[in-house]
Amino acid sequence: MSKKTEHSFSSVISVNPYKDTYLSGISSFLSQTDSAQYSKEQYAISYLNTKGFINSQISISKNIPQEDLHDAINNKVYDELALDQAVTYQIQFIETFNSLDEDNRNFHVFIIDPLTIEETFANVVSKIKYIDTIIPSPLLLKSLYEKEIIEISGAHCFIYFQENDAFITVYNEKEFLYTKSINYSFLQMHERFCELYGERVEYENFIEFFSTHNLKETSSDYKEYFIKLYKEIFANSNDILTYVKRAYELEKIEHVYIGAQIQTVTKLDEMAEVELGIRSSNFEFDYGFESDGVYIDQLHALMHIYTTLPSEEKYNCNFTTYHRPPKFTQRESGKLILLTVASLVLAFMYPVTYWVLTYAQTLQYDLLSTEYTELHNIKTTREATIKNREADKAKVITLLNQEKKDYAEKKATLIKIHDVKVNYPMKAKLLSLLTKDLNKFDINVDSLSYKEDEKLKTFTLNLISKKDKKITEMVEYLTKTHEGVFNFSLEHIEFKEKSKKYFSELKVSIL
Repeated sequence: MSKKTEHSFSSVISVNPYKDTYLSGISSFLSQTDSAQYSKEQYAISYLNTKGFINSQISISKNIPQEDLHDAINNKVYDELALDQAVTYQIQFIETFNSLDEDNRNFHVFIIDPLTIEETFANVVSKIKYIDTIIPSPLLLKSLYEKEIIEISGAHCFIYFQENDAFITVYNEKEFLYTKSINYSFLQMHERFCELYGERVEYENFIEFFSTHNLKETSSDYKEYFIKLYKEIFANSNDILTYVKRAYELEKIEHVYIGAQIQTVTKLDEMAEVELGIRSSNFEFDYGFESDGVYIDQLHALMHIYTTLPSEEKYNCNFTTYHRPPKFTQRESGKLILLTVASLVLAFMYPVTYWVLTYAQTLQYDLLSTEYTELHNIKTTREATIKNREADKAKVITLLNQEKKDYAEKKATLIKIHDVKVNYPMKAKLLSLLTKDLNKFDINVDSLSYKEDEKLKTFTLNLISKKDKKITEMVEYLTKTHEGVFNFSLEHIEFKEKSKKYFSELKVSIL
């Protein structure tokens, strides 16, 4: 919040827009409210889930002036991430200083579609009208270090499960480094648990077991499948941490903090320490708040802590579009009204005021005309630059498409060569194998043919036998013996009176 408004709020309301929950804070006391409403004396703060925004790292030349930095970052984000040019994304960024780069400045960028903001906070705004701060949830963790709730240095991993999202965030030396949404929100965990369990379990029953049963002590049928679910989660988390260490050249992760939006009896930190091999603690901290013993969602508590930080200790990354209107004297309409009143007073007191106002308006017009000319020149230059870059981009895309086409053709050729060389069965070998089995049942082959198409290779054997039973026994034997290798098809057996023998056509398809 700005310096001019920091002192004017008597309370703070934190908002979880995904569950429509509100926590009001006055002094050090937090309480949940079911009837949130607008108050000009309350400061409103909310957050964005990690799956609601795009996060990336980019580098910008140090030669770019500070006043052009925002435009330079926007242009590079659209180019490097191939964003839809038709959408005006909201882009916020924070600078990182943990890399030694003499030529470039490095930034974490956070990108979100404005439609996502509108859909996520529509219900919230209908109740409290304005939201002063909307911050990506991983950046709230900065408060833990600035308030010295976490005092140790090194690389720390935070894992947090919510109903609509779950995230892994890594801080290194008390600064944000990496975040990723993982597919293990409560809703996703419930679906995966039902798959493992083999039958549908009510979501309420799943949440009740998750929060009130200790896996060490319970004898429930769910225990085995919850353990499998947790092992999947930690295996996925371990893969992400392995990537982070390699990508950011971290020697090791010093500590893992793991928790959930609802209180749990099972010690998730103990399981994490065993599965990840990293010292772990519960993601529950003493923020100094009172709540009458009611369990407080950690993100709600972090939002209240965040509002107490000085502006220089916060990450300046605010996505809100629901700003409060300025004071009457600071609004354009207010200024106009005050100016009109003053003009009337002066007009009645000093007729010369009309001349002064006319001169002032003329001077203002001249200044605005000059400013317009400068801005128009800048606009024209930038439009020309953009067109040149788009032309270069089109050429590169054309070359890329041709390379992709050449690659696909070569790949198809190699696959075909490999298939012929490795997977194509030798006909003589297969015939030898079948002939041995035919001899066991004293069945002769009158003729043999072979047919091959893109999908199937088929031998057709015209069989002769003195007994039809031998033919059926042979087919039954072949089907069992060569299951998974051949597919046998025998449509009918014909008896010819003249030769007193049975004839049939056996089709053998190579699988």
